[in-house]
Formats: sequence, structure tokens, C-alpha cells
Amino acid sequence: MGFLEFIFGKIGDLTWGWSLIPILVVLGLFITITTGFVQFRFFKRMFRVLSNSNQSADPNKISAREALLVSVGGRVGGGNIAGVAVAITLGGPGAVFWMWAVALIGMATSLVECSLAQLFKRKTGENEYRGGPARSILHGLGEEYRWLAIVYAICLIAAFGLGFNAFQGNTVAGAIKDSMGIDRLYSGAALAAVSGIIIFGGIHRIAKTADVVVPIMAVGYLGMALIVILLNITSVPGVIYDIVANAFGFEEAVGGGMGAAIAQGMRRGLFSNEAGLGSAPNVAATAEVRHPISQGITQSFSVFIDTIIICSCTAFIILLGDVYVPGAEGIDGVALTQQSMVSHLGGWVQYFLTGAILLFSFSSIIYNYYLGENAMTVLSEKPVAILILRLAIIGIVFLGATAPGATAVFFFSDPMMGILALVNLLAIMMLFPVAMRLLRDFQAQLKAGVERPVLNPEDYADLDIDHEAWRMPTN
Repeated sequence: MGFLEFIFGKIGDLTWGWSLIPILVVLGLFITITTGFVQFRFFKRMFRVLSNSNQSADPNKISAREALLVSVGGRVGGGNIAGVAVAITLGGPGAVFWMWAVALIGMATSLVECSLAQLFKRKTGENEYRGGPARSILHGLGEEYRWLAIVYAICLIAAFGLGFNAFQGNTVAGAIKDSMGIDRLYSGAALAAVSGIIIFGGIHRIAKTADVVVPIMAVGYLGMALIVILLNITSVPGVIYDIVANAFGFEEAVGGGMGAAIAQGMRRGLFSNEAGLGSAPNVAATAEVRHPISQGITQSFSVFIDTIIICSCTAFIILLGDVYVPGAEGIDGVALTQQSMVSHLGGWVQYFLTGAILLFSFSSIIYNYYLGENAMTVLSEKPVAILILRLAIIGIVFLGATAPGATAVFFFSDPMMGILALVNLLAIMMLFPVAMRLLRDFQAQLKAGVERPVLNPEDYADLDIDHEAWRMPTN
């Protein structure tokens, strides 16, 4: 075990330690500039996904909004509550600015990776599609790169399907025990049971669940944050000044100054919004849309919601309170967020935050499961393989919840995600000309007065796309 921990530790150092974050940022900047700052030009269009008039008329199909909410439910999790607190503790208020910056850049990366997943998706049933980076590699780069798709699939199952689900179960059970005194055994069993019901319902039940859970989760948390901000409205300008001043080294809140702020802000931001990591495209590909860029724009909006909105709420809750003391050693993580909220609104809010963590983690569990399932179909499409994966994930959720130290065995999650991201970034770079072709097609249709651009598969006859998945929509 010690040898394995050493090997995975080295993999983590070689990916997250020094190479991955600069690559993600540089590629994001390249995409942003090359596409003409597409995330800003289409920003207003992102909000169209919230309108029912732009959804599929067939209730049996996954709509663009449902795919958005599933991905938001996956992106929004412990990183938005605990991760932001850690970033501020280690990097000072300036880390928040760099979280914002990396999210704005990541919106362009997410648009490209999710548009490619849509283009190369495959129709697998009457109302179902599968896609994601693995299938983009297989059908966009060719069979000679199947080995790369297999590496991606294995890493996706290991990191998201297994490791992160154990972490989410552990987070929920720990929060419930701390605030309500309920033993981990009972909360773990309940969480595993509910997760199992949703998991065995497949992507349609996952999407319908997310359509209910995620808005409640997000609106509730946003509502509490808004109350905190309004109660401290006179202090908001000072907090914004501190964020900017610390971000550029005008003031030093923690050891390391500007360097610590940049490192922590970017790292936590990328962990939270997942732009470029190759996870969200798996969900993006399930939606019924008229043009791949449409879903790319929608998923770009998901990054905005995760970091610019939800993470900012946590940051203001902490920075507007008196619990956080810059540079001082003390509480951090979820405890800092929880105690900061209690200092603003009273002891009862610890129960609210426990509920928020429960919903955040539950939505992440069902999202992580689907990523694992989609990856498994690349390795094997036999029903027994999917059944084994489902049972394994339910067991992993229960194990992670009931044993406080059990998640230590999942030391491989971060290194696996590092490899996953590098494979995904390689695929994005190799397929970027195809993404630009899609973007030019979308923009040309808009310029010609087409309100809702439609992909004509005949225009892409040179590519290995599934024409059944791109039949002309009737709604």
C-alpha cells in the first residue's frame, strides 16, 4: 500500500503539482482569444436555456436545461462550501479574484469540450444519447486512439465514480453527525438507499431529479447569502477592495502574498468548476439540441453559475463576518463557512447548511455515478458490467459515509483526475479545428437571421458523426 501511495503521489505531483493548472489556464486563454471571447459574446444567449420555449417538446428526451442542471448539480458540491474557505484561508481574500478569473477563462474551454461531445454523440435508444471525451476521441481522432479513450474511461471511473462518491458520502454523514447527532451508520444507509433508487432509474431519472433538487439547492443557498450581504451591505465595498488589493499584492493577508492568492484561487477554482477536466461533457452529450454549440453555450453558463455565483456567495459569507482572521491559524474548510454563517444569522443556520451540504453532495453523487456509467460503456456495454458498477457505487457511498477514515484508500482520485484532464486537454487541442468549424457554422446562421441554428449533418460528411443523432428536429 505504501508503494502505491508513493506512485499515485508522484502522479499527482506531476499533474496537479506543476503542469496541469498552467496548461488549463494557457489553453483557456488560447481558446478565449482564438474564438473572439466567445463566452462574453454569447453571454446573453446563455440565459435562453432557462426558458421553457427553448426546450425539447418530447418529455422523454433530456432537454438542454435538464443537462445544465445535472452538470450544475455535479460541479456545485463541497468545493463551493469547503473549497472556497480553504482557498481564502491559504491564499487570503485575493484568492477569490483568481477564482473568478479562472472561471471566466474556463467558460470558453467548457464551451469547446461540450460542443465536441455533442457533435460526436451516439444515439443509443429511442430517446437516449451517449457522448463525452472518450467518444470524441474514438470518433473524432479514430480507432488508432482507442487506447487513449480507454485510459480516459478508467480514470473517470476511478476518480469520479469511486473516489469522489466516497468523499461525498463522508461529507454528508459527517455534517449530519456534527449538527444532528445521527450516527453515520443510519445516515450512510439512507443516503446509499436513495442514491440507489435514482441510479437504477438511469439518466432520465437522474435528469428529472436534478431538475427538482438543483434549483431548490441553489436558490436556497443564494437566498441565505443574499440575506447576509444585505445585512452587511455597507461593508461590501470594503470586501471587494480587499479581494482586488490582495489579488494584486497591494495588501498581503497571508504568507506568500500574491503568489499564494493566485495558486489557491486557480487551483480551487478549477477543482470546483471542472472546466477542461473532461467530466461535464459526458452529461452535455445527453441533451437533445439543434446544434452542438447550443449545448456548449449552456455548459459555459454552468461554469458561471458554479464559480461566479455560488462560490462568490460562500466568499462573501466568510469575508463579511468576523470569524475569519487573515493569516491566523484556526478553523478552515466547511467549519469556517458554517461558523461564519452562524455569526451572521444565529445557531439555527448550521442545520440549514447541513441540508445544503446534503443536497449538494447528493446531486454530486448521482452526477458522479452517471460519469462512471458512461465511461463503463466505453469499456464494456454488457448489462452485467453496468449492474456491477451500480452496486459498487452504492457500496462505496455507504463505506465512505460510515467509516471516518475510509476515504484514505481513495488517495488515487486526484492523480486519476489529473491524468483524465491531461487526456481531455490533448483531445481538445487535436480537435480544436473541428470546434472552430462548428462555431463558424453557428455564427453564420445567426448572421443570416436564423434564430435557433441547426446542425446539418451533410455539412460534416467527412467526420464520423451519427446521423441518427442529428436528424432535423421537428419542434
